[in-house]
Amino acid sequence: MKPTSSLEKAINGEELSFKDGVDLLKNESLFLLGNAADQLRKKIRGDDVTFVSSYYLNYTNICAASCQLCAFYRKEKDDDAYTLTNEQMVLRAKMAVNDLHATELHIVGGFHPKLNLEYYEGMFKSIKQNFPKVIIKALTPAEIFFISKVTKNSVKEVLIRLQEAGLDALPGGGAEIFNKATRDKIVLGKCSGEEWLDTAYQAHKIGLRGNCTMLFGHIETPEDIVDHILRIRELNKKTGGFTTFIPLKFSLENTQLEKQHTIMAESPSTYDLRIIALSRLLLGNVLNNVSVYWIALGKKLAQVALCYGGNDLVGTAFSEEIFKAAGKPNQITLNELRYLVKEIGRTPVQRDTFFNTLNRI
Repeated sequence: MKPTSSLEKAINGEELSFKDGVDLLKNESLFLLGNAADQLRKKIRGDDVTFVSSYYLNYTNICAASCQLCAFYRKEKDDDAYTLTNEQMVLRAKMAVNDLHATELHIVGGFHPKLNLEYYEGMFKSIKQNFPKVIIKALTPAEIFFISKVTKNSVKEVLIRLQEAGLDALPGGGAEIFNKATRDKIVLGKCSGEEWLDTAYQAHKIGLRGNCTMLFGHIETPEDIVDHILRIRELNKKTGGFTTFIPLKFSLENTQLEKQHTIMAESPSTYDLRIIALSRLLLGNVLNNVSVYWIALGKKLAQVALCYGGNDLVGTAFSEEIFKAAGKPNQITLNELRYLVKEIGRTPVQRDTFFNTLNRI
């Protein structure tokens, strides 16, 4: 009897192994891979494409880390370094909620070495006092881990105090790529992959759900990609705490990897689609949502990616600064998101942070 291929296992709904994942990424036809991922997407999530009205607040660009993949960070001495006050954060939140009708505030920043825990608590309390219904999705597991080290509190203590102050969910940034050998070449001054996963685990245990991400298109290997996704899968089996998986395409412009000529060009679209499809097939029924980050991919390729296993467009991302620093335009409206979805024959659905339906168009 002929052994079952990795693609056949995926089509049959079987859980894929590390070996299967590497085989699919390296060897399978892109179109067959995409078709299998799209069929699985349709089975799990139907034809809805979701998105959230989200406003990005970057509270500081000062960062103790110096990651070669980042164009956003600054040092305290830099002329364009900044840290927002709680009052400034509330003013921006007011614009986001009242003028742009954001249901979610996505708050992330650099690893500021001098901010205490009270700064973050004050920020969340001030926002919630003024806008009690808005969801605060703030501080990646990497930021939480850093804050615990700077403030000399345990990760659990930091999470509990911030949750009590108004934190509702965590973004998924800082995961980058988990494999240590590759991570050490692109990340400097950030937690390890194991520390990121443990911080996410501790957040899930106290009821804080959130996104998870993977940065691809830099110096990673196929084995790195599969290892990363499977670690996410295994953690979500334990906790069910991840809301969606977001493969993030690396943006080259203005990064050290570009300046040092380590990478000469961004990954081709065919590779990007392969990563989206593989993510869907490896995660299977363990994590239902695979998000297509249109800011990094571009709007047109994002539409194609929705036919390669993606079911979510993340959202409006008003005022996003991190990918903007790497040369990516980032303006879109809810109406444009709806149009992008309808144009490919799918159903646009505005959601909240936790994938509850707010409005079907």
